[in-house]
Amino acid sequence: MVLMRTDPFRDFDRLTQRLLGETTRPMTMPMDAYRDGDTFVIHFDLPGVRADSIDLEVERNVLTVRAEREDTTKGRDVVMAERPSGSFSRQLFLGESLDADNISADYADGVLTLRIPVAEQAKPRKISVAEGPGTAGQIKG
Repeated sequence: MVLMRTDPFRDFDRLTQRLLGETTRPMTMPMDAYRDGDTFVIHFDLPGVRADSIDLEVERNVLTVRAEREDTTKGRDVVMAERPSGSFSRQLFLGESLDADNISADYADGVLTLRIPVAEQAKPRKISVAEGPGTAGQIKG
């Protein structure tokens, strides 16, 4: 069986990473985000990452997601290594309309799912108009 790769720059980048140790900046993780009613849902792809290596932090409305995947090829005769290992990181700005104090997270099948509720003050609401004492008025434009 012959294994061929077509991106020489990717190979060079990986070789440099292996020679110099871990990368100087963490790799990013793919994500999807959408609104489902009064909740924003975010999915991060983190295949091969242990749940206990995932770190979530919110500071001043900035959500930081960090994770780490072990290098399974260390000490082995590597034929091909295309799956990134090491640190992954992603930061998201959470607007004032989101309730950062009530974020929930779960991790299943290599996907980290965050649910961020819309803050109560940002939800649409009806304002009732009370009828005042009966004087008819005219609106001038």
